[in-house]
Amino acid sequence: MLNNIGLPGLLLIAVVVLVLFGRGKISSLMGEVGKGITAFKKGVDDGKQEIEDQAADEAVDVTPAEEKDKV
Repeated sequence: MLNNIGLPGLLLIAVVVLVLFGRGKISSLMGEVGKGITAFKKGVDDGKQEIEDQAADEAVDVTPAEEKDKV
């Protein structure tokens, strides 16, 4: 059923949504969606950085003892 919507069907749905909710509600909703996406991306970046920091903290110095004494 949903496989054959096509462009005219999507335009009809968009017009109905616009009439029901109005331009102001839709623009504020899209603004909130944008803020949510930005917060999600920031959270993912923070998580990656935290994992990298943890891996760096757990890194083991594998320099042989003889070379450590020379330095």
